[in-house]
Amino acid sequence: MPTASRRVIVGILLTATCAIGVGVAAGPAAAKPVVKVAYHVVGSSTIAKTNSVVQLGPTTLVTALNKDATFTAKMPLPPTSTSFKALGLLPVTADVTFAQVGKVTGALLAKPHVHVRATSRYLIQLSNVQVAGIPTPVGSQCETASPVTIKVATPKGTVFDLTKGGPLTGTYTIGNFQNCGLTTALINLLVPGPNNTVTLKLSHGHVVS
Repeated sequence: MPTASRRVIVGILLTATCAIGVGVAAGPAAAKPVVKVAYHVVGSSTIAKTNSVVQLGPTTLVTALNKDATFTAKMPLPPTSTSFKALGLLPVTADVTFAQVGKVTGALLAKPHVHVRATSRYLIQLSNVQVAGIPTPVGSQCETASPVTIKVATPKGTVFDLTKGGPLTGTYTIGNFQNCGLTTALINLLVPGPNNTVTLKLSHGHVVS
């Protein structure tokens, strides 16, 4: 990263950290983004009920950081896929899309150390579902009835570096699916549930216009 860009990011980090430390209230002026920082992101999610892993990214997270150390962001996720055995016997594969709903929201916090908390919402969409190699028609609108809410944070004991990035982890619940044709009941038997985990790795932070 160019030295000038690194200095800008570090300066904003110090300003935001000081604002949190002295309890500055967010007013109209504080709501205007003062810098945009982009990160390279890769990660994965483990679906608890199917004990399967879904790869996330690579993608770019673009954050708009405010003077009060809150931020909004966009993090589009590329299509991915998953595979597991239904009832421990039948192999199932499916293409998975996480369609972002609204913006990621969060904050850069200074105590007890610099860390991040963020919340995002995605509709989980399924397509190209196959059971034991046999295509299962789910239509073009098979998705969760409501967006899933994913909350992530810097792991305890880890310091988030605004220029280098760092890990974010969290858990979320998947609700029921709809519009999946005759497969809707089967999908809702196999997939929805709590305690799904997500791990993201942010790196290569740089200022963008």
